[in-house]
Amino acid sequence: MRRALITVASSALLFAGCASTPEEPRTATVTEPASAPSEASRAQSQSSKRRSVASTPHTRQAVTKGVDGVPQQRTVYYDYDQFNIRDEYRKIVEAHAQYLRENPGARMTIQGNADERGSREYNLGLGQRRSESMKQVLLLLGAQESQVESVSLGEEKPACTDHAENCWWKNRRGDIRYAGE
Repeated sequence: MRRALITVASSALLFAGCASTPEEPRTATVTEPASAPSEASRAQSQSSKRRSVASTPHTRQAVTKGVDGVPQQRTVYYDYDQFNIRDEYRKIVEAHAQYLRENPGARMTIQGNADERGSREYNLGLGQRRSESMKQVLLLLGAQESQVESVSLGEEKPACTDHAENCWWKNRRGDIRYAGE
């Protein structure tokens, strides 16, 4: 218990030291007029948000396992500038925690990633917070500290290289890699 508290406290200090203000996005911004948004524009905005969430993989899907019992879904996606695990990805994390509990010799690395917006240092810190948050959930669900390593890749390993939101969401992720793969 004391070791867990020390780990959590040291993680908090690490994250506090990594905190910085992200750079402004490298895209043009559109300013809304001063008047209140119309009903049509609000509906369009809500529709865009729903499409964005609906288009992410693994939403509302059952977690499948390979022939070796390892869950096949290995990626958790995050909202912009966030590191909390969204509800639709909880089952994926729970499945990996169960696998680790049932296979004490298994080892994994969680790679935290960020999109290109923000400074290199900020994105490394955000990627680390993403990988650490997933690691903490796995530990709370019964995985052992020795089974899980968390690292940050920042913006260095993008899944998509276009400069638009329909690409950036693919880069805001945590990837699970097992030893030997």
